[in-house]
Amino acid sequence: MSKMLYTKTYTPVEVAEILQLNKNTVYDLIRRGEIIAKRFGSVYRIPAKSIYFAFTGLDYDIYQAEQEDLKNIEKIQKTIKELRSKAYESK
Repeated sequence: MSKMLYTKTYTPVEVAEILQLNKNTVYDLIRRGEIIAKRFGSVYRIPAKSIYFAFTGLDYDIYQAEQEDLKNIEKIQKTIKELRSKAYESK
């Protein structure tokens, strides 16, 4: 069996207890991308590693980088389209 199958996960209520936060705050952190969670139907599961990242701030850094990337997505897509057009023209 893969170790991935045994990854410890928590519910938002459990994370709220661990971090001494209100459960609604945990849901807000999930929505903002500061805590990574996987949604299964109507329930969330939060990997233990995500809680660690909440303390280190790495998830928020990733979220900020993603937001910056999203600001530039149109420019990136345009550049890719131009490069692909040039590549097809040269064939």
